[in-house]
Amino acid sequence: MPTKLPRLNVVLDPNAYKAIERLAKKGGSSLSLIARDLICDALEIYEDGFWAAEAAKRDKPGKNQKWISHKQAWV
Repeated sequence: MPTKLPRLNVVLDPNAYKAIERLAKKGGSSLSLIARDLICDALEIYEDGFWAAEAAKRDKPGKNQKWISHKQAWV
């Protein structure tokens, strides 16, 4: 059955391939599904790191900014 989803060819070192192969056998899934899930997990981790860094930048007050307490903000 043809698919409209994009495809990606990846070259792995033998150890990574064997690890993915073991995960696929253990979970009763295909190599491509395991690889897809691992890539999606890695992208989420990368995105979390990006947004944590952005939040840290915004967490510092500027010259003309005034901070209020949590209690003041939610009253």
